Amino acid sequence: MAQIVPLSKFKVPLGSQEIELQQIDHAEGGMSLLRIRIREGKRFTIFDIDPATATLWAQDMHNWAASQGTGSK
Repeated sequence: MAQIVPLSKFKVPLGSQEIELQQIDHAEGGMSLLRIRIREGKRFTIFDIDPATATLWAQDMHNWAASQGTGSK
């Protein structure tokens, strides 16, 4: 059975999606995964991603936000 550790939860202002980030640790050991749960009304989209994928995704999102003049550097 996996242990789920809540990390963050927030609501997107445009579209009202609820985004929740969780760490998934499997009882058998091994790599921790980042679970991204996106709720849109009654529908859920769930991604379980490894640390390398999370790093790439975060860098690409940061680069995009910085290019939009949000002040992120």
